[in-house]
Amino acid sequence: MAFQPTPPQLFDEFEAGRITREQLHAGLDWHARQLVEEIIEAAENPLAAWWDGMLAKRAAARWASRHGVWRVRHVLAALARVPEFEPAQLLWNALHPDVPLHCFFRLRRAPTFRLLRLESRNGHLRAVVEHGTPGEGLLREEFHLEHVRGGLHAVRVNSADIP
Repeated sequence: MAFQPTPPQLFDEFEAGRITREQLHAGLDWHARQLVEEIIEAAENPLAAWWDGMLAKRAAARWASRHGVWRVRHVLAALARVPEFEPAQLLWNALHPDVPLHCFFRLRRAPTFRLLRLESRNGHLRAVVEHGTPGEGLLREEFHLEHVRGGLHAVRVNSADIP
């Protein structure tokens, strides 16, 4: 899947004058169509959607109990700001309190996104994630996160394809 800018990135580009209003609307339209396609897919296969939802809720509850909901949300939001990070399309509104945490985890449905490890040592966070399309190959990436003014900043450290 080709990288598409997230809605916040589109608005930043528009406000900086790098894209036109028409380009902004086209980008937002793409995101709206993706949401509608997911809704249709869930309606066509409700059992698979229910199962995926249960797995995501379990993963979200596990991460929230280990690290707290807001730390997990801030980590996901920092990852969403990493340039050319494809799962940003799923994570861009992670700080919005009305969106349940489990909505950001996709364990079986393509494109997948899994948080594999989140470690905090000496004031530094390290996150390992896995994402991609199961049939086409997954990518495991490691990020170092540091506290900066306005939240967390993620830096890609390592990246490896998973057969």
